[in-house]
Amino acid sequence: METQTRKPSRCAVIEYMIGSLGLRRFALLIACCGVFAAYGGTRAQESNDPRLHGGFRNPTKEGWIFVHLEGGPSAVGFQHGYLLSSEIEDDKRAIELSTTHGVNHSWNEMRSVAQKYFWPRVPDEYRQELLGMADGLRAHGSKLDVMDLVTMNAFMEYSYYYGEARRQQAKRVIANPAEHCSAFVATGSYTKDGRIVIGHNNWTDYLTGSRWDMIFDIAPAGGHHFIMDGMPGLIHSGDDFGINDAGIMITETTIGNFHGFDKKAIPEFVRARKAMQYSESIDDFNRIMREGNNGGYANTWLVGDRKTNEIARLELGLKNVTLERTKDGYFVGSNFPINPKLIAEETDFPANDPNTPNQVRHRRWDALMAEYKGRIDVEAGEKFETDHYDMITKEVDPNERTICGHIDKSSRGLKGWQGPYGPAGTAEAKVADSVMAEKLSFVAGMGHPCGVEFHATEFLKAHKEYAWQKPLLEDLKANRWTVFAAARGTETTAAVR
Repeated sequence: METQTRKPSRCAVIEYMIGSLGLRRFALLIACCGVFAAYGGTRAQESNDPRLHGGFRNPTKEGWIFVHLEGGPSAVGFQHGYLLSSEIEDDKRAIELSTTHGVNHSWNEMRSVAQKYFWPRVPDEYRQELLGMADGLRAHGSKLDVMDLVTMNAFMEYSYYYGEARRQQAKRVIANPAEHCSAFVATGSYTKDGRIVIGHNNWTDYLTGSRWDMIFDIAPAGGHHFIMDGMPGLIHSGDDFGINDAGIMITETTIGNFHGFDKKAIPEFVRARKAMQYSESIDDFNRIMREGNNGGYANTWLVGDRKTNEIARLELGLKNVTLERTKDGYFVGSNFPINPKLIAEETDFPANDPNTPNQVRHRRWDALMAEYKGRIDVEAGEKFETDHYDMITKEVDPNERTICGHIDKSSRGLKGWQGPYGPAGTAEAKVADSVMAEKLSFVAGMGHPCGVEFHATEFLKAHKEYAWQKPLLEDLKANRWTVFAAARGTETTAAVR
């Protein structure tokens, strides 16, 4: 069914918010900015700040919050900070707890790195956006400043920065903690209509993954209108799934066990946002991502151009970069790189071990592509991104080796990233085809669209070693797949599948 949610009634908003957010986050929202400040643009209309013109957010739908931002950089940032003030505050706390624990450095130390190395390399357009976001937050009484926002945007790059510093000091390879996702892009004879289909699920710790619940619809004054998933306070997607109106379809998976970082180069979050906003071709995307590459959050990028029906895989190491393209085939990502030179020089994957979880998932991807050749569409993509088949045991068993990851159910954990039963794995998923891309639309499942839910209270009772996450660890529900599309004027639609 199709639901238009631009201007809901206040009673309906309250009832829906309590059911969707839970009492704790609902109370937090009221305390931080007032419930009606952020819904349906109501509070925006009460402000005289011209930067709010055109921006709005919709009530939570199947776990997602849809936000439309438009205008110049300062306006886009101000709308973001103003409309999502409570969520940004909450997201900062989760990112801080997760990241400081992971890199063993304080938030102030991370801010210092951001001030010295990241901020000087943020171009003026995105400086204005981040400063505008800080202004929007201050309008609701937030104490967060622009350097907090830069630190949040770069949070996935700190393990690379500190890992390289430790490596230089120890004179030996020290790999960065792994991040994990599962993605594919296919075209030509592999898809049902011969056009592009792209999909991605986001592997992360559940502490931050439960906050990866935004659908950003951004119409900037410069560059292209684009729609992407994301986190409150981030100017980039973070897990990098998005589509722009030039026909470029983008996703990625992290290169696991990677080491290397250039602190004098451009942060990954800047290049990823710029590529989403300004790419008009695969060549554009390749150029933007390679220019000033700092090695932070190193990824295998999967890209499609619906105008030409061509897809590409950009394996972007710091020293080794490979670009492959085709108009008839597929590329998949499971955190395991393809280039042997990159594997040897920039990762610490064990030699000749075909049973690492990354390679097991890669084999499953190849099997699915072969099985569904000529039949891949959005519905098939949803099945892929929620797949629980373990290629080792030949059983349906959600764990760290399955495309839809559930490390919290594995006694093995995931070496280098999560210990046994680590509360991490797939936190959400997205799929789109070329027809949807023409409308700046995709289907998204927040939480665990596979149906296997995560319940934080029960988990922490059974695994007290993760009690440090208790203040902020949240449930991940089995929300339904929902189709989102870019705004038409002052309205948008969200259709549950």
